[in-house]
Amino acid sequence: MAQTRRVERVAALIRREISELLVNGIKDERVSLGMVSVTNVDVAGDLQHCKIFVSIYGSDADREQAMEGLRSASAYVKGELGRRLKMRRTPEVVFHLDRGLERGTTVLGLLNELGRERERRGEVPPGSDQEPISGDAVSGGSDADDRGD
Repeated sequence: MAQTRRVERVAALIRREISELLVNGIKDERVSLGMVSVTNVDVAGDLQHCKIFVSIYGSDADREQAMEGLRSASAYVKGELGRRLKMRRTPEVVFHLDRGLERGTTVLGLLNELGRERERRGEVPPGSDQEPISGDAVSGGSDADDRGD
């Protein structure tokens, strides 16, 4: 259990330091093409390897350029982590593109499009956040459907 807490604590420290490096430390112009943010840090149990997941806002070309910049700066990042965290052995750093936010935005766009289509067909009253009521959608008195979530 103590090992797990240590790994989590090291991951949080690495995330903080990497975020700081993205703002002030990495001077590679490719990294500044897109807005880069750290979404997750996964540190191995032996503290020897570290996966840093980043989200990059921008075009696909900007994302690819920023990832190339991050990969080329990984030795610098490892050195800075070692200097700042004062660990006996600094983990190997590998950057990964996190497409979770991108996928979430796509899903929200599809849901909005579906809502507009349903509204256009008259299945849902305009401006209503409520589900349409049909004969087979009526439940047996559950309050869950009446909350308007």
